[in-house]
Amino acid sequence: MAYYLGIDGGGSKTTCAVGDERSVLATVTGGASNITRVGESGARETLHRVMREACDAAGITLPQVRRACIGVAGAGREDVARTVHKIIAEIFSGDIEIVGDMEIAMAAAFEVGPGVIVIAGTGSIAYGRDARGKAARAGGWGFAVSDEGSAYWIGRAAVGALLRAADEAGVEHAALEQADRDQAWPAARLFHELKTAWRMNSMPQLARAANAKPDFAALFPAVLAAAEAGDAVARGVITQAAGELAQLAGIVLRRLFPGQHSSSSPAVPMAMAGGVFRHAPMIRELFYNEVLAANSRVVLKPEVVDPVHGALQMARRAAS
Repeated sequence: MAYYLGIDGGGSKTTCAVGDERSVLATVTGGASNITRVGESGARETLHRVMREACDAAGITLPQVRRACIGVAGAGREDVARTVHKIIAEIFSGDIEIVGDMEIAMAAAFEVGPGVIVIAGTGSIAYGRDARGKAARAGGWGFAVSDEGSAYWIGRAAVGALLRAADEAGVEHAALEQADRDQAWPAARLFHELKTAWRMNSMPQLARAANAKPDFAALFPAVLAAAEAGDAVARGVITQAAGELAQLAGIVLRRLFPGQHSSSSPAVPMAMAGGVFRHAPMIRELFYNEVLAANSRVVLKPEVVDPVHGALQMARRAAS
């Protein structure tokens, strides 16, 4: 019996799946393994742990695994791919393939066929392939300058929008604290959620924390909770995030499928991946409506795909 291993190494979590020729035997999840975010030692700790735990859960050992495919952001950079390969090879002697996270998401959504995948997790990217195999991407240039609509982008945008709302309200910090307690300020729910998430007590503390290079992605659940509770400022950020993701999708669609507005052109399959889409029905709906309004031939898969299944498929396919 041949066994295979697939890994989706993300900026917030890492998922490892072990399977045989036909089925998934075990799946485990660990912390972040993105080298840019957690460094080589942090990535090593997470990757080694999920690989061993997945094999244990499947009732096999790592030496029994024939091939592993690991999808990570930044795999197009030689130094990133080389470092991840080295980390995996420290405990695994089988064949190793390092690919981009968008490639395993594409495999999970469309196998080897054409389509467009939009990933929104800690970071974001849109990636597509046409029927001839030509590929295109948009976004995904890193949290400092890109990753539009991602969890990191949403957290940072929410803090900025909250501070702007406080300026526009023209209230002193002390009055703002009272407004938060009284729930009288229109952005009170977002203020409360962000303070709670970062364990802050005031607006000045929140502003100082935001300027100290924090993990803005960790604020995504707080922003989503405020938006779902009706906070107008949080809803504005969520709406803007969906629009940014739709714009990324549109860039890839225009590059790969330029005739899609014609009634005679074939449908273009599109799929979503990542925690932002998975945990935010509001973003999924807004994203879908905006994409469809601009691209009538798009057919969006309703389920959020799991890229680790694509990594496992790619390991099997390469081995065969």
